[in-house]
Amino acid sequence: MVRTYFLLLWTWTRAAATYPVSFALMILFGIVTSGLDVAVILVVFANTTTLAGFSRDEVLFLYGAASVSFAVCDTFVSNIDRVSQHIKAGTLDTILIRPVSAWIQLTTDRFVPARVGRLLQSSIVLGYGIGTLDLEWRRAWMIPVMVVTGVVIFTALWTLGGAIQFALTDAPEVSNAVTYGSHQLNQYPLSIYGRDLVRAVTYVFPLAFVNWQPGLYVLGRADPFGTPEFMRFAGPAAALVLSLLAGLAWRQGIRHYRSTGS
Repeated sequence: MVRTYFLLLWTWTRAAATYPVSFALMILFGIVTSGLDVAVILVVFANTTTLAGFSRDEVLFLYGAASVSFAVCDTFVSNIDRVSQHIKAGTLDTILIRPVSAWIQLTTDRFVPARVGRLLQSSIVLGYGIGTLDLEWRRAWMIPVMVVTGVVIFTALWTLGGAIQFALTDAPEVSNAVTYGSHQLNQYPLSIYGRDLVRAVTYVFPLAFVNWQPGLYVLGRADPFGTPEFMRFAGPAAALVLSLLAGLAWRQGIRHYRSTGS
């Protein structure tokens, strides 16, 4: 399955690489457009020294951690949100009869390798945040765990968004609201939001485990909302539960799909 996934990615990458100038420009465009989010953060800190009690470098660290996870999924998973297009066009029937997982085929469908530009930009920001902050290195083990947890959570969100489209076949924007909206929320410290929202994304919809809770541990900061200390380490468990729910929803969507008959 893994081999098939990367073979499909390589096929689309080779196709894109046949136009090297266009390919390079698309990577550059991805870096520039994703850099606008960083520019907004810098503009904010041009007018203040802290944001909800966090310094500029701490905010950039939290932004970088969430953005690396999101960029990985945006590059390698996000095309699953095309499922509604396949349902309406009748091409999902063709996908389902192939001896390869429909999930793998959909996530690699029309793969855009130039999206690695966003991944490169966010990795640079994360590296800058780690390098400039005076972190306790005994806590640094949490950084890769945080990134991997974020990848699993965003992958599960995209899968859930794809599963929803089996029921709402003309509403791909619902998937975008869940995925891209979640990333927008995680770009800043959650302390800028209300207590009820933070509780919801901690105990109901586990977005706080993308970068907030583990980030507090890495930074050695107390939670402004008084969340128990053990929640700093609950990210992998939350990601596992969400991924299981997403897998179940995806299988139910496939199982109840009715062919177009075309």
